[in-house]
Amino acid sequence: MSVRDSIYTASGTNTAEGQEKTEKEKASLKKVVTTPSAYLILIGTFLLLAGSVYLVYLLEPHFETLHFERMNTSWGMVLTGLGITLLTLKISFLLYILVLYLKYKPIKSVSDDLLPTTTVIVPAYNEGELVWQTLKSLANSDFPKEKLQLIAIDDGSQDDTWEWMQKAKAELGDRVAIYQQPQNKGKRHALYRGFHLAKGEVFVTVDSDSVVREDTLRNMVSPFVVNKECGAVAGNVRVLNNKKALIPRMLNVSFTFSFEFVRSAQSRLGSVLCTPGALAAYRGKAVMTCLNDWINQKFMGQPSDIGEDRAMTNMILKQGFKVFFQRDAYVYTNTPERYQNLYKMFIRWERSNVRENIMMSKFAFTNFRKGPKLGTRILLLNQWLKILLSYPMVTLMLLFVFTHPLLFLSSTLMSIAVFSSIQAIFHATRHKNVFESMWAYPYSIFYTFSLFWITPYAIATASRRGWLTRSLPQSKQKISTSGSL
Repeated sequence: MSVRDSIYTASGTNTAEGQEKTEKEKASLKKVVTTPSAYLILIGTFLLLAGSVYLVYLLEPHFETLHFERMNTSWGMVLTGLGITLLTLKISFLLYILVLYLKYKPIKSVSDDLLPTTTVIVPAYNEGELVWQTLKSLANSDFPKEKLQLIAIDDGSQDDTWEWMQKAKAELGDRVAIYQQPQNKGKRHALYRGFHLAKGEVFVTVDSDSVVREDTLRNMVSPFVVNKECGAVAGNVRVLNNKKALIPRMLNVSFTFSFEFVRSAQSRLGSVLCTPGALAAYRGKAVMTCLNDWINQKFMGQPSDIGEDRAMTNMILKQGFKVFFQRDAYVYTNTPERYQNLYKMFIRWERSNVRENIMMSKFAFTNFRKGPKLGTRILLLNQWLKILLSYPMVTLMLLFVFTHPLLFLSSTLMSIAVFSSIQAIFHATRHKNVFESMWAYPYSIFYTFSLFWITPYAIATASRRGWLTRSLPQSKQKISTSGSL
């Protein structure tokens, strides 16, 4: 059975009507996969990149002239020197990450008798049927039922999320407990309530638009048994709706590199910088130690209602614990399918990065835990480098665009061709799907020319609150009734 088939099985479509619906959905997905537009986009991308390489060749005399002009000025020499330095740092960091990645191995699952008692918390807001699918997949986990507590919390949804939770409760009985917030207070407050209700030694958080494999939970909690220094674990996030639209298809390749390469390397240092909201696990005692600071966290005088995952990760690292990544603990989550939702998600992530980099800097250069700490500091400094250079790089880019547009376009596209190949080769090697890996190229072009403004904007608006996504059109809103089961 394929992963996608197992996901549909986990969704609980066991009636004749459900089976018919599943077959229609599968057929629909298969139709999308073979649509000619996907091939046309990829063909157009490679023609564009190939043309850029040829254009760079034709414009070589102009590049040389520009280089000599710059070298004859003091500011030009400074820019060239900085460019070479930054490129050297970038390549050196990539090689450092590669060495760490090659040493990484996921921790094997322990036996049932060694598995710790575990509480899974699913906060939900305006998810509708997806929350039912999430709870069904968790209930179908290969995990001792007597050791698993499953909690779902409706955070004042304005749609039919609560009705779908009640449906899951009716099907799963005592295996799941559902609660409803009287009003929408944000994901952090929903999790806070869940943490107080939790009885397990390990707390696992799962987004309500995500489904897990049968072995995901046991793979997630095993590191806490094997390594007493483990304070948190990050799951391996893949894209669930990657066959439905162009943006999820591109993000699927990007996620592979971000999680299976970058977080694998970070895990070797015991310093994964962010346990993703889609799937994360925490040592219960570590959470309770910092829970009050976490729920009352503020930034520039405003309560923090975003970045709850990275904030918790930071607070656990600060306690001296290590944070690992489990490559074999898969979660499949829905990602934005429209540009507007995508950039809002990225803005939220980048604002959180700005805030939490500041927080992490307050303890990362102290003796915050036993053993080596240099690698952790290098990871943080790399994060800061991206933020600090965002305004200078955008300024130089715009200057280059207005003064030498053709040189900018050709050189940028050729650079994309080179660096995207790293992600494409990695994805193809890991998942044995060459066609899917090719989406690394259009994604890089898409990000470079339509999302370059995200980091500078997020820095300028880092103090703003708001989740930005998951709002509903007025016509789809409905009044929820409070209550709990």
